[in-house]
Amino acid sequence: MEMMKLALMSTFLFFLLFSTASHAYLAPRTLLYSFSKSSTNSNRSLTTKELWFNQTLDHYSPFDHHKFQQRYYEFLDYFRVPDGPIFLKICGESSCDGIANDYIGVLAKKFGAAVVSLEHRYYGKSSPFKSTTTENLRYLSSKQALFDLAVFRQYYQESLNLKLNRTGVENPWFVFGVSYSGALSAWFRLKFPHLTCGSLASSAVVLAVYNYTEFDQQIGESAGAECKAALQETTQLVEERLASNKKAVKTLFDAAELEIDGDFLYFLADAAATAFQYGNPDKLCPPLVQAKKDGEDLVEAYAKYVKEDYVGSFGVSVQTYDQRHLKDTTLNENSGDRLWWFQVCTEVAYFQVAPANDSIRSSQVDTRYHLDLCKKVFGEGIYPEVDKTNIYYGGTNMAGSKIVFTNGSQDPWRHASKQISSPDMPSFVMSCHNCGHGTDMRGCPQSPFNIEGNARNCGSPDAVEKVRHQIIEKMDLWLSECHASGRSSM
Repeated sequence: MEMMKLALMSTFLFFLLFSTASHAYLAPRTLLYSFSKSSTNSNRSLTTKELWFNQTLDHYSPFDHHKFQQRYYEFLDYFRVPDGPIFLKICGESSCDGIANDYIGVLAKKFGAAVVSLEHRYYGKSSPFKSTTTENLRYLSSKQALFDLAVFRQYYQESLNLKLNRTGVENPWFVFGVSYSGALSAWFRLKFPHLTCGSLASSAVVLAVYNYTEFDQQIGESAGAECKAALQETTQLVEERLASNKKAVKTLFDAAELEIDGDFLYFLADAAATAFQYGNPDKLCPPLVQAKKDGEDLVEAYAKYVKEDYVGSFGVSVQTYDQRHLKDTTLNENSGDRLWWFQVCTEVAYFQVAPANDSIRSSQVDTRYHLDLCKKVFGEGIYPEVDKTNIYYGGTNMAGSKIVFTNGSQDPWRHASKQISSPDMPSFVMSCHNCGHGTDMRGCPQSPFNIEGNARNCGSPDAVEKVRHQIIEKMDLWLSECHASGRSSM
């Protein structure tokens, strides 16, 4: 029996491929960020071997039977044949170039799980069209993406059964996601509870927000009084220089290409937000506060941080903020910026606008700036139907079950997540100086990349490990209930 088990495993396990290719995340303007330049360690991906299957283009049409090729990945080194769980790691608003070697690898090893990951429709190599015109983007939505996941889950289970020479058997499934994909993870369990034993929704932005002023307010709280004051003064000085000599101040930041002042000011606001979002506040605050105390030019001090850390170390492209770039409908490796803005401008908004009082970002980054961007980039009639999104999913009051929500205390996105526990949907906050976006899965800081989501460099590793232990407890319970019922969920 043991020899047969080993033989079955050898028929479909593949060797782990080592590559420097990244599992990309987009810039904070699009929730997540690419750390492709932050690590060259060959172990940063569990696998980068591409696999493909035919996906339905429009899940809501009984007449349109068009298909497109959707990319996915599988990692089976830890899989306990034949009845181990299957972890579905959802890819979000970016090119999905593999399965990152973050904390999910640790969990897969512990539970004897296979890990599969599906690229989000339209992103990366999973585009149904050869251009990204507004008309072609009509099938890009979270609702279509959820059906993609359901169809893929059934496809993969059937293909696994075929490899194991069996029929009608269901392995226990558990779904994972961070940020937008964390929201998809929660929504998948909400809409398809029979297809998964449970979900981890890490930093999951389940609440669509029209004017997301809490984002900036959290930046101020995370920064502390001194750093907040320095950032506010910097913004004021930049605004003054824009009025007197905008070319000079934009050139100082190597951002002269951003002709629209709102784009430039958004770029500067994101540069600060990133430090707290991804666990690097000490890269930003101490130098800026010291410059203020020493009477140095705050704009020059901030420009140094932006060029060396935000653009240099983090690898953010200034082009990401250029509306001319967002208008480009050519399908290429940079199309993700336009694609996510379409989802922002139609479904979720998350408009990062300046609060009425005590703002860090410029007041010029307001609601009108965002609405004008949506109109200029996608045309008339494009508007974020936030209320419809929240009614459809339930926002933070969703009627779900067996979903673990996690958030970092310094993360500005936490206020769009579920932060209060409810029956069968626990919510945990990791509290520390640099606990940010997806810290439970990625550790901190997140640049450079941490193999297996190492939490050693978090301000309070114990706080992170405590939440991870609580995640494991819930997973253990819900997976055991699946096993006991003989179904993939209950």
